[in-house]
Amino acid sequence: MSERILMKGNEAIAEAAVRGGCRYFFGYPITPQNEIPEYMAKRLPEVGGAFIQAESEVAAINMVYGAAGAGGRAMTSSSSPGISLKQEGISYIAGAELPCVIVNMVRSGPGLGGIQPSQGDYFQSVKGGGHGDYRMLVYGPSSIQEAVNIIYKAFDKADEYRIPVMILGDGVLGQMMEPVALPDAIDVSALPKKEWATDGTKSGAERRIINSLYIEADVLEGMNNKFKALYEKLKAETAHETYLADDAEIILTAFGITARIAKSAVDLLREQCVKAGLIRPITLYPFPSDVYAKYAAKKNVKKFVTLELNLGQMVEDVRLAVNGKKPVEFYGRSGGNIMTPEEVVREILKRI
Repeated sequence: MSERILMKGNEAIAEAAVRGGCRYFFGYPITPQNEIPEYMAKRLPEVGGAFIQAESEVAAINMVYGAAGAGGRAMTSSSSPGISLKQEGISYIAGAELPCVIVNMVRSGPGLGGIQPSQGDYFQSVKGGGHGDYRMLVYGPSSIQEAVNIIYKAFDKADEYRIPVMILGDGVLGQMMEPVALPDAIDVSALPKKEWATDGTKSGAERRIINSLYIEADVLEGMNNKFKALYEKLKAETAHETYLADDAEIILTAFGITARIAKSAVDLLREQCVKAGLIRPITLYPFPSDVYAKYAAKKNVKKFVTLELNLGQMVEDVRLAVNGKKPVEFYGRSGGNIMTPEEVVREILKRI
């Protein structure tokens, strides 16, 4: 790790990706993630990599498909409408068992919406997003340092499971500045060789083929069952944080930047003798259901309140995890509005 330096979120994420072995980046401009491709355009040639600004988001994700299929560590980034355009390609990548990393700095919607921050892409990210039965490993970092640490390791996780890995951020995470310690760059030449990659080393009968087309129903069903087993293995990657939750009567739950607001609200509620706590999912898929089940079984817990910058999405996974054992309520802001800790406190006091 280097000494801590002050960096903008998007630029820190890009630098951490390079240090984690990313050598191929394909993207297209859209606010509020533009600093990622801008940074990559300058940085990748310095390490022998390649940056291409594609003619569209659709082109960019298919370039990721090609680079990943050839064995490279490939990445793209975008924001909500751009990620929507990439969804077909993401489904193809998942179906072809290709590793890559995707960053979504979420903006408000639906439609073109606005450029202000949002968490409205939760469903799109954790429920697949594109067609067919597939999943990604999805992280929801709440700080720039956490985003740096996650994306640095995301390429390893993508390679290990041969799946796309998504970092779900928002405009706040991408645009704010915080001190970060950057990890040391890995030695890309020392990475294990991908025996499945279409790198031109095999020909004739030994020619490697990467595809997601399976015409025979039984063959495709077999692939879907293989993927299902793989997604079960992803549960080993489940991660979460709790804050003052053990004696809490009201447990707030939030991810990403909203969790930082929720943590401050917990402190303010404690000052008013309200026993509040926080559960923060770090992996949004797989969802840390076990920790919710654990706290739902505790006698002191009276209710859960889910906080999101949308009209209610993660709250559905919280309700599934709590499984009717305790009430699960929701409070959200949308359109690019961001709740304050004081606003959260007022909402919680109304619900006691």
